[in-house]
Amino acid sequence: MLWSLIKVILFIAVIGALTLGAEYLLQTDGGVMITIGGVEYTFGVLEATIALVVLVIAVWVFLKLLGLLVATLKFINGDETAISRYFDRNRERKGFQALSDGMMALASGEGRTAMAKAAKAEKYLRRPELTNLITAQAAEISGDRKKAEEVYKRLLKDERTRFVGVRGIMKQKLADGETDTALKLAEKAFALKPKHVETQDTLLKLQAETSDWSGARKTLNAKLRHGSLPRDVHKRRDAVLALSEASDVLAEGQTIEARETAIEANRLSPDLIPAAVMAARAYIEQGKPRYATRLLKKAWDMRPHPDLAAAFAEIEPDEDANKRVKRFAALTKTKPDHPETRMLLAELNIAAEDFPAARRALGDLVETDPTARSIAIMAAVERGEGADDSVVRGWLTKALTASRGPQWICDNCHNIHSNWSPVCSNCSSFDMLTWREPTTGEAAVPASATMLPLIVDDPKEAEIEVISPEVEDAILADQDDGETVDAEKTEATK
Repeated sequence: MLWSLIKVILFIAVIGALTLGAEYLLQTDGGVMITIGGVEYTFGVLEATIALVVLVIAVWVFLKLLGLLVATLKFINGDETAISRYFDRNRERKGFQALSDGMMALASGEGRTAMAKAAKAEKYLRRPELTNLITAQAAEISGDRKKAEEVYKRLLKDERTRFVGVRGIMKQKLADGETDTALKLAEKAFALKPKHVETQDTLLKLQAETSDWSGARKTLNAKLRHGSLPRDVHKRRDAVLALSEASDVLAEGQTIEARETAIEANRLSPDLIPAAVMAARAYIEQGKPRYATRLLKKAWDMRPHPDLAAAFAEIEPDEDANKRVKRFAALTKTKPDHPETRMLLAELNIAAEDFPAARRALGDLVETDPTARSIAIMAAVERGEGADDSVVRGWLTKALTASRGPQWICDNCHNIHSNWSPVCSNCSSFDMLTWREPTTGEAAVPASATMLPLIVDDPKEAEIEVISPEVEDAILADQDDGETVDAEKTEATK
């Protein structure tokens, strides 16, 4: 109703403007004189203006008729589509103009306008492979997901637009959390366009989330083959996938395959700590301790880690504490100043009841780089050297508020994990966990830190002060009421 009123007002305004213009021209002096064959024709200003407009219209009509005449002559000469092309040319002009306006509206975020322009373009062009693309994206911008899905399904019918349709529905399923359906659609999209980088990444992410390690390795190889992944990154991620595949095979009880896959993962990326540990254990099970020793020493030289020390202890599980200190010298001689090496030496000497050596190995680590583990080791040294309970209790109290040291941290969301995994449990990012200290906050002590039972002859005989949840509560209570608290004795130093 309002629009009709606006149109009436505009029409009246135009008529009024034309009337005023005509009156002004009538009152204007002068005119136009044309002489033809000795005969003079004089026109007033208004008459001359009307004549000029008529002349322009006549020229335009003449050009159109000339074009139609040319098309008719072509048709007579055998061009069967000449006349139809002549009439379609104007429709195409209007259609492409509407298509252009629709694309501009889509880029501006005007979903409804873009859909209207796309419908107009389809009316003139009859090119659904073009207009449906705009309509689907405009429907998504407008929040009309049902309309978008309907258009995407129409795109599936045309081979030229099938990939776009599959990709659009896949993204909708991902947004809805239907990962199984999204995975199948990603595989279909990948089959249609294996070089499409976004599809490769989506498929790889979904395969990693569903533990399809074999399929993920094939996708990763495709990324390398099509040049969308650097070779060094491919080598690292392929090692991660191989390690994950080995873990699944090991869980299924196929130990031989697990050994081979773990060794392959370590070969692909020697600095991948979980791969080195699994490969070393595979060599130990095969009765090849030399290979395991060499592998662990190489990994320790790259990055000392408590899991590597635990695996190194498993090479000779029955040796006494003194022999273990000597054998571990092959591992600890590299990176001697690294905090992990110093704590490992301290733990080994504690197990051998050589507490002065343990103190020397630990050095000033509790002052320069204090962590819950290093402080707990110092408490064990103090207890072993016969210090008062108050001294030991003081170290344990300090450990409660100390940093937990390096953890497995996701570089994408900064979530902290107690154990390594190929996929972050928080944000589902693939191969984003690195061993480093968290920037803020505290984290749970990793399971790998509890390695002392592996370097002690009998875990039950490890008379060492440790921190457990019960001990933490007792120490905090002791600070309030002055009661004496003895730390619990367990199998590991956390």
